[in-house]
Amino acid sequence: MKEKHLILAARVLSMVFTPFYLSLVGFVVMFMFSYLNIAPLAYKLRVVGMVYLFTILMPTLLIRFYRHYHGWTLWELGRKEKRMVPYVISIMCYALCYTIMETGHIPHFMTIILMAALAIQMCCAMINIWWKISTHTAAIGGVAGSLQAFAILFGFNPMWWLCLVFVVGGMVGTSRMVLLQHTLWQVVAGFLTGQAVAFVLIMANYV
Repeated sequence: MKEKHLILAARVLSMVFTPFYLSLVGFVVMFMFSYLNIAPLAYKLRVVGMVYLFTILMPTLLIRFYRHYHGWTLWELGRKEKRMVPYVISIMCYALCYTIMETGHIPHFMTIILMAALAIQMCCAMINIWWKISTHTAAIGGVAGSLQAFAILFGFNPMWWLCLVFVVGGMVGTSRMVLLQHTLWQVVAGFLTGQAVAFVLIMANYV
């Protein structure tokens, strides 16, 4: 019974903290801690809504359709050789969102978050050709790297936020191992990859 509860909790954590939330969290943090917190609420909601549509809702639905079309379970879709199409779907959705924002003259200061998320996914997709890496922890690592970069740029103390991110990262990484989707090294490598890519990309664009 305890084992069933553990597996259920791991599945819930994996679904709640999907990798697609990286960009949305980044925009929320930016609107809270940068000068953009004075922007009109309608503008914030419009931007956040666009990010949600193209980086969460659309890739989730398309990947789910792809999985059901082939009759695969979530566990089967998690196999290394079957992950490339979901990667491509996600990358295309993120690239489309970035293109629309650039066309709509959204400040580069904001679209850098999408660039970071896109870069993380492309790195994970390339690594996945040879070795299965955790995109769940890569996304959370990207949040950590973004927080560290924005803390330096905007001069705020990210300690409590980082503590929360590390706790969530540990929980999600553990859930992926419980579900036998990843090993410890794949989980750790995913987090460090996301953290490094997000931090370097954001800092390189503003320092």
